[in-house]
Amino acid sequence: MVRNAWSQTFEHPSGRLPIAGDARQLRDGTPLRNVMRLAPEFGEIFEIKVFGQKFVFVQSAELAAELCDEKRFHKALSPALAALREFVGDALFTAYDGEENWQRAHDILMPAFSRDSMRGYHATMLETAAEMFTVWDRLDGPIDVTADMTKLTMETISRCAFSRDFGSFTSREVHPFVPAMVAALTTGMRKASLDTIPGGKRIARKIDEENADHMAYVDELVDGLISDRRAGGEERGDLLDLMLRTEHPQSGERLSDLNIRHQILTFLVAGHETTSGALSFALYYLSRNPSALAAAHAETDAILGDDRDAEPTFEQVPKFRHLRRVLDEALRLWPTAPAFARSPREETMLAGKYRMQPDDWALVMLPLTHRDPAVWGEDAEEFNPDRFLSENSRGRAKNIYKPFGTGERACIGRQFALHEAILVLARILHRYELVGDPDYELKIEERLTIVPRGLRLRFVPRTPASAGHEPAPSGDGGGDRCPIAH
Repeated sequence: MVRNAWSQTFEHPSGRLPIAGDARQLRDGTPLRNVMRLAPEFGEIFEIKVFGQKFVFVQSAELAAELCDEKRFHKALSPALAALREFVGDALFTAYDGEENWQRAHDILMPAFSRDSMRGYHATMLETAAEMFTVWDRLDGPIDVTADMTKLTMETISRCAFSRDFGSFTSREVHPFVPAMVAALTTGMRKASLDTIPGGKRIARKIDEENADHMAYVDELVDGLISDRRAGGEERGDLLDLMLRTEHPQSGERLSDLNIRHQILTFLVAGHETTSGALSFALYYLSRNPSALAAAHAETDAILGDDRDAEPTFEQVPKFRHLRRVLDEALRLWPTAPAFARSPREETMLAGKYRMQPDDWALVMLPLTHRDPAVWGEDAEEFNPDRFLSENSRGRAKNIYKPFGTGERACIGRQFALHEAILVLARILHRYELVGDPDYELKIEERLTIVPRGLRLRFVPRTPASAGHEPAPSGDGGGDRCPIAH
């Protein structure tokens, strides 16, 4: 367990108990919602203490920006990320700062996200999206958006990472790897804070027993992929090839098979969860904002023309500037990786008044810092893609928008995720009208990341307008105020 050594006491919920701390203020299974619900009671920084574990939360954009200063602060592992090490070890996402395997893997894998490498993934992204559309075109009725975006992004990253097709849209049977991986991942998340509560270690042992078969199956399948690729000698040009055959440019070392397994699992987990959530939130907001949706249709028609089966080229994807702003705004309101922890490199004063030691850590709560009116204005709760127009972004301080993390430990696959998300949105909005349920209220499902729960939309085939006109301005995006009570 990652203990927070911070001795200073901050604002906290009233009625704190000697042993349980603030536990009675929390609701089972909704950590983010708990924090967002309690945050308005406090100022820029506050704490919640549960059975001896202290969590310090930052909701001020100014404090968050200061914590992003790489010269003074570095990545810390929250209890949830530390628990994931049981599943993915010291992979890119879960390595402690300074661990050798992180630097080795980071340097070896960086070329996988170069422009040339991204060009190679483009066709796979298009192919996987086309399989999803084939299924959609046969359906008559609403579609579970989050479920299908999760299938799509899992298929895409598995094909790009190690050339494995799980048949999410082409097979009637669910490949057993997918539920096994989800179960193994859930195991770690469930155990994240158990050792702080009475009887927690006994519960953790029971969870381990229940999920031992899932963990073993996932490890065995990935280890088999690695050994088969080594034995076969065939080159696929994917991430697995890169990890197996590339030496570190300075040391000449290669990644061990165990570390390669951990990296593959990390890419599968982080590479599909974050993009799935980003797409789902973007589609939700577009379905509720007619002007933003109209601008999206106009942009896709102008770039792709009047053939609804047209696919964007690699060079066209950056031209969908309105779609990029839609994604940016959806990730501002609901960053799918909603928090990251920061610790000081040495004793320091945060904001000149909060003393931090190297063993102290604070959680930057992005759904709060991204809504700070001091930065984003009095309409910060509203969905408005045009706040990311260049003329509206001038003067905005750096380090206040961080949906992909910060510093050298920021998401290595950011460009992969954005390219896939824009490509998929462009194809969806060129092919379909979005029809939502007017009675639906946004609910957040908290997994390793966050996604909309119960979001169902109808995707009605549309005939694109004639190409050649300019995309319509998105205006105020419909002014959709964030419907989540917090």
